[in-house]
Amino acid sequence: MNSKTQTPHQKPARVTGVAHLFAAASYSLGGLRRLWQETAFRHIVTALPVCCVLLYAVGANFTDYCVLLILFFCLIAIEALNTAIECIVDHLAPQWEVFARDAKDLGSLATMCLLFANGVFLGAVVLRSYVLA
Repeated sequence: MNSKTQTPHQKPARVTGVAHLFAAASYSLGGLRRLWQETAFRHIVTALPVCCVLLYAVGANFTDYCVLLILFFCLIAIEALNTAIECIVDHLAPQWEVFARDAKDLGSLATMCLLFANGVFLGAVVLRSYVLA
């Protein structure tokens, strides 16, 4: 669409008080709907039950499940931020640019670090179950 024919959007009015809680929840659900469009996020969501089954198979305790959930929520948060970076970069640089590549690579690195953290945790729980068995 041509920027000369496109009408600018009005900034929504600021929401305060209790209504802000509902508005914030609505924004978060919108983010979740947007994130669901990402294949990486759907893989993360699919991996969680698989990891829970793995923990169950090795006899993990309640704390292990809690740590797994915390790590997965962190992974989802980082994936959401990575997606936000990609959206902004794609808007700012529709053509290939060095800064765009760098921004996307750094977001990807952050996601990979959390994936490794999840893998290290799962490996430690599995290893512990075989060492203590």
